[in-house]
Amino acid sequence: MLTNKTRTLTGMGMLTALSLVLILLINFPILPAVPFMKYDPADIPILIGTFLFGTSGGLILTVLVSVIQGLFISGDGGPIGVLMHILATGSFVFVAGMIYQRTRTKMAALISLICGALTMTVVMVICNLIFTPLFLGAPMGKVVELLLPAIIPFNLIKAGVNAIITWFVYKPISRFIHNM
Repeated sequence: MLTNKTRTLTGMGMLTALSLVLILLINFPILPAVPFMKYDPADIPILIGTFLFGTSGGLILTVLVSVIQGLFISGDGGPIGVLMHILATGSFVFVAGMIYQRTRTKMAALISLICGALTMTVVMVICNLIFTPLFLGAPMGKVVELLLPAIIPFNLIKAGVNAIITWFVYKPISRFIHNM
């Protein structure tokens, strides 16, 4: 029989690996106007980990996946890309985890995922206004011009799709992990 710590570490390791595999397998632009903004489902295992292991577990998964992805998979964003990923997914995980931890029901999961997705979108607007001029050297005015046609819709779609998938797959996956 596995101890609780061993089960948690094993589950988190599996979810980290799954998240990284998903980045490798599923990664494509969703808005033709901005092909460098790509959808990936890496946040789904992280959100599942948040629901299973709490907000702190989700934040640990976020940092692990972001750093490994930045170092070995898609390092084009460099340290700023890693930081933006940590802030985006971390804000989603923090809000969703805090809401879900209070009441572990299907409705609470739905509300937490919606609030987390909206929070991530707002955080990414702020991050893009701060970091995109640094990273791409784009003038602030150009970033502001991209907010409505690209940045906001992209983040709403990405976070929304990941939230919907998480909502549907969380229970079967949690049963599997709890039965390990």
